[in-house]
Amino acid sequence: QVRLVESGGGLVQPGGSLRLSCAVSVFTLNYHSIGWFRQAPGKEREGVACISRGGGTTYYADSVKGRFTITKDKNNNQVYLQINNLTPEDATVYYCAAKRVILTAPLSCASTDYPDWGQGTQVTVSS
Repeated sequence: QVRLVESGGGLVQPGGSLRLSCAVSVFTLNYHSIGWFRQAPGKEREGVACISRGGGTTYYADSVKGRFTITKDKNNNQVYLQINNLTPEDATVYYCAAKRVILTAPLSCASTDYPDWGQGTQVTVSS
């Protein structure tokens, strides 16, 4: 069973930064692509950043390029999402998700491709 636990959400002023964390097992870290997704009320779930199983390939949604960075930390079994220059449009619940893949699989950041999900962490942007 794949378990993912998000943390790091909170209240931030516009222009501020947050680092979200997704705690995973060693197995998940080494055999899965992992993504960060968000879903605002009334909107479809959006893949904002995904990282390949090997960590060498990343994907970012156009809306977050240059502001979000996804990384794998194999020493601490974490996947981080660094969020800079937050805007009110970034405020919502963020989820991490995992997909078991072979090492050479192309990276997908489509939410429907990811079967295993965490419970989410809330990001609020307000002055």
